[in-house]
Amino acid sequence: MEREYEKNFYVEKAEDIAARAQFDDNGFAKVELLPGIYNGGIKSCKCFLKAGSKYVPELYADKSVIIFFGKGEGELTDCDGVHKITEVAFYVPFMDKEKYEIHAIEDMEFVYNVIEMNEWDRAAFDRWHIRLPYFRLHSECVQYIQDCKGPNTEARMILCPKWHGRVILGTTRAIGEGTVEKGHPKVHQWNYCLGESNFHMSVGYKAENNMETVEHHAGDWSFIPAGADHDLVSDPGKEVYYIWFEHYTDEQAMAKM
Repeated sequence: MEREYEKNFYVEKAEDIAARAQFDDNGFAKVELLPGIYNGGIKSCKCFLKAGSKYVPELYADKSVIIFFGKGEGELTDCDGVHKITEVAFYVPFMDKEKYEIHAIEDMEFVYNVIEMNEWDRAAFDRWHIRLPYFRLHSECVQYIQDCKGPNTEARMILCPKWHGRVILGTTRAIGEGTVEKGHPKVHQWNYCLGESNFHMSVGYKAENNMETVEHHAGDWSFIPAGADHDLVSDPGKEVYYIWFEHYTDEQAMAKM
């Protein structure tokens, strides 16, 4: 079977990402994650903001942005006021309509994703989307149950299908178990590791007996191209904790959800 990608998965380790960070005079650094791997309209960067520093992100009229706050306390100020970032948190700004600022109380790390919007995305967005800007602490997000996850695995939904174009977003967290999932042929997936993560990610095609395994830890980033089976599971006493971020390649399939 012909496949678009040479590998079943791609990984950036936290220490390698941090080593590439070059801070400016304002205490801010941005590192592109897995550059050149995905050409489907999403660019992700790991951002570092030193304690006491402020970052004012660029605003886009024709692109959407989703931010994952993974480490460090801070504040985000927008038209709705001041949002306290005291745990893992998520933010979707209102395009170029409302400015916002990020203030670091402690050294912070977050992933900044810019998503291009094609004609289908823009039409779907104009018909229906969540109210923006959208800020949520992880603990405020609804839990869900999925048959591919262990019985004691906590999963939370951050962005449901059709809430914001072709992207969906959630988290998975457990001790000694996790996710064992069959590949989804129309959905690409990224993973951002959080907390005390120390787990195995195995990706490939089980029917072809070609699963490959990598160890994942907090701060790591990975990309699983559409189609591959993927297991993200920790050993007894170890934590699996990650944000999963998915992008549908098939607008028609998304429309039928």
